Amino acid sequence: NVFFDFLKKNNPKFRNLKNISLTDLEKLKVLDIEEYMEYLKYYTTNNVERVNNNTGIKRKISSLKSFFNYFYKNQMINSNPVSLVSLPKLYNKEITRLESDEVVKLIDIVSDIKITHSSNKNIKRDLAIITLLLGTGIRVSECVGINIDDIDFETTAIKIKRKGGKEAIIYFSDEVEKYLNDYIIERKKINLSNDENALFLSTQKKRINVRTIEKLVKKYSSYVTPLKKISPHKLRSTFGTNLYKETDDIYLVAEVLGHNDVNTTKKHYAAIEDERKRKARNKVKLKEN
Repeated sequence: NVFFDFLKKNNPKFRNLKNISLTDLEKLKVLDIEEYMEYLKYYTTNNVERVNNNTGIKRKISSLKSFFNYFYKNQMINSNPVSLVSLPKLYNKEITRLESDEVVKLIDIVSDIKITHSSNKNIKRDLAIITLLLGTGIRVSECVGINIDDIDFETTAIKIKRKGGKEAIIYFSDEVEKYLNDYIIERKKINLSNDENALFLSTQKKRINVRTIEKLVKKYSSYVTPLKKISPHKLRSTFGTNLYKETDDIYLVAEVLGHNDVNTTKKHYAAIEDERKRKARNKVKLKEN
């Protein structure tokens, strides 16, 4: 839709057309597609400004390539100018994560009312949330969806709902168990009229939302590392990094994090994998000294 809207607004060949046919599409040249890529950087639709970075441009051009490829492969058009256009290059950003000493400081900061001026009744809740995110690598949406009866302290397991509604079992450490247990003792003292079964509650005694957790993570982490923009997802990255360093098992990391494709995990932890490969270079001896 964005592409056809662009053609009608900016391309003289299409300006007066009510309907665009395959014959019309055959008239397009590589230059027309390149102009469209430039247009995608900034345009307006229904008086709303739209901006695309290289990721957004690549996604839209990729869909256009699929569109043209279909007609070209089925011999419904004789030319495919989009196939001659190069997609914009994407550069992998270095993953922001907390170092080991910063993790320790973060947990200490949450406990310190004098520094954060937090409400005393929220400290145990916030400690349970922070340590659960750091100790299991679950997504913030998965954390929000946990109910009290989803936790089994005997097996140190929690039932969560992954993206797409799929249920999964994750396991928490003895450290996380302590903070969870401390919070649940307080949580069960709260009387709720609406029978809310949510594990984590807001100050309004309703299920906590994603935005609230994002704000509390941002607040506490700003005392620890003001130059890093730490979000719940960065705590997930911190867990994934630590698990990979301890196990050297990328498939285990992918499974624990709930990645459907291990290549997604490899992409995120490529730097660690390269370092691991580098350390292994002298492991195999060809000739004894």
